Amino acid sequence: MANNILITGANGFIGRAVCARLLLEGWQVRGVIRSTKQVDSLSVGIEIIKIESIVTDTDWSDTLAGVDSVVHLAALVHVMNENTSDPFAEFRKVNVAGTKRLARMAVTNGVKRFVYISSVKVNGDGCEKTFTEHDIPAPKGPYGVSKWEAEQVLHKIAENTGMEIVIFRLPLVYGPGVKANFLRLLDIVNKDIPLPLSLVNNKRSMIYIGNLVDAIIRCIEHPAAANQTFLVSDGEDVSTPDLIRMIAGAMGKKARLFPCPASLLKMIGKVTGKSDEIERLTGSLQIDSDKIRRELNWTPPYTMEQGLRMTADWFMSNEKNI
Repeated sequence: MANNILITGANGFIGRAVCARLLLEGWQVRGVIRSTKQVDSLSVGIEIIKIESIVTDTDWSDTLAGVDSVVHLAALVHVMNENTSDPFAEFRKVNVAGTKRLARMAVTNGVKRFVYISSVKVNGDGCEKTFTEHDIPAPKGPYGVSKWEAEQVLHKIAENTGMEIVIFRLPLVYGPGVKANFLRLLDIVNKDIPLPLSLVNNKRSMIYIGNLVDAIIRCIEHPAAANQTFLVSDGEDVSTPDLIRMIAGAMGKKARLFPCPASLLKMIGKVTGKSDEIERLTGSLQIDSDKIRRELNWTPPYTMEQGLRMTADWFMSNEKNI
């Protein structure tokens, strides 16, 4: 394949890492951003294009001119207005209709391969079984449902046009530059705040940003990736207490954990309105990433220990600026 590529969400956590690696490997990278926030963190050499919104009437003509491959990272993850009467409509506007518009215009402009970053939430929110690509999708909530609907739209476009698609369903992604819950966990461990999680006996799949970028690039180029869906992870599932111990060790600290019954933690979650956060800390969500390893001969270049160490090093070096 030729090496002209378009990355949406280029200034996001994953987008910055993908763009930087592609530039190093000699690709011509065109990065789509919605705002100029964090644009300074993008690697020099990226052709930056500002697109205000990804919806049904976005004009991608000039943006897609000469592009051979697209990696579609941009998505609506949270509805900012909590008073929105129909959150499903808000998610569908961007994640389904916006994706459909981009993919159709990609076809018109001769794009050969479209890589779509979906979520393991298409499979479900976690259970005792390990998720695979063969599961019947069971998304819950507007984000997961919109991602599943977008996948179906892309499959239809691929069937009708011949443009190749590749779909990634991601678990939690961590690494330097991580935000949200994982960043808060790094801060808590760094501040030696005790956590009532020593009795938790769960298993969570995650993927280090360096491993994810490597997998994405493999799927941009590999012939066998065409029209496939892949679940990807580090391949080292970990319990929440062990994750905290690994982070603490990477920071040169000792994890501060104490016991608390799971039933009490769930009760606290209900009372404080933090049930989802408690579930992420105590529940299991495991994925089987054997398919991409087997069919594309892909192996994660970094171990979880290495990924957590690099994440902790980044946090400790930038703590005052985060």
